[in-house]
Amino acid sequence: MAIRKRGSTWQIDYYDPHGKRVRKTFKKRKDADAEHAKRYALVKEGRYLDVKKEVRVALSDLCAEYEKAYRNQKSFKNAKRRYLENFKDFFGADRLAGEITRHDLIKYQNHLKEKPVTVRFKKGVEVMRKIRTEAAINREFSCLHHLFSESVAWGLAERSPFDGGKAIKLKENNKRLRFLADDEIKVLLDACPVHLKPIVSSAILTGMRRGEILSLKWDQIRNGFIYLSKTKTNEARQIPVSDALEGILKDIRAKQGLRSEYIFTFRDKAIRDNFKKGFNAAVKRAGLVDFHFHDLRHTFASQVLLNGGTLKDVQELLGHKTMTMTLRYSHLTQEHKRQAVNLLGKLAAFSDSHKWSQKRSRRAGAKRLSH
Repeated sequence: MAIRKRGSTWQIDYYDPHGKRVRKTFKKRKDADAEHAKRYALVKEGRYLDVKKEVRVALSDLCAEYEKAYRNQKSFKNAKRRYLENFKDFFGADRLAGEITRHDLIKYQNHLKEKPVTVRFKKGVEVMRKIRTEAAINREFSCLHHLFSESVAWGLAERSPFDGGKAIKLKENNKRLRFLADDEIKVLLDACPVHLKPIVSSAILTGMRRGEILSLKWDQIRNGFIYLSKTKTNEARQIPVSDALEGILKDIRAKQGLRSEYIFTFRDKAIRDNFKKGFNAAVKRAGLVDFHFHDLRHTFASQVLLNGGTLKDVQELLGHKTMTMTLRYSHLTQEHKRQAVNLLGKLAAFSDSHKWSQKRSRRAGAKRLSH
């Protein structure tokens, strides 16, 4: 805090609890001195005249309210609960929410960029440490943004540190689009063990996510369609059952009978729990490089487009809310168009042949006239 003379007036200069600089001007020195002394005493006592509501709410209390509101959300158990703990560890659980500034957010973003995460194959066994992807950081920041925006909506805060500036979001690299060619599909299926092959085949034939496939029940298949209600986007969608998939399902039903409501079951629990390990082993045996189970979804989309389907078909079958996600496959439609146009090459051959025959007819006619 400072007090100074400005021309014919007196000014006190200080920073409020949010770090915002405040200047107040008085005509008389005694008024400026009185205000300065009052502000100084309040700061010493930990009280502020300019304090806003959010300053009195600790971050831990804010996180607790958020958990009450969203603990039943699908993503809360595995992701958001961990995010909330990260927020409290970095900013301080007892820190007043109103003290968190935009600069603090930038520092947290840099912290996430630099701090590697531990990837474990089995509980308690460290396998490797890797740097977070831009997408992973953006997901965590999305939760933090939602936390503060909800605090304003609930009346626990009057502002969010995200307000008043550019969006704090990293540019994601979504260029990776790995899918299998026809020969690679055969090699992968041949490399899959008996219990894994129908799952991989189903992913290629439907474009369903791994969780959607492993949780699929017999009563979800009727009238030639697979009916999905629990999806990533929380929007129901229907997928036609192809002849190839129908044959796979009939084979499973014949072997399994009515022992379970789920389509894909295993006797060996260890095999079921280590599904990812089994798939990665099959990929390795097949000699495929940089290929993940989710890429089977891309493979399905590529097969639809290369066999005459449209981007709209892919959007509906994959369950994309907007066409933006689907447009990543647009280059495949161009390839399909190129192949279709190449089929017209025979027209050019017909045209050349027709011209040649006409020329030969004219020569023959001229020869007859000369005789």
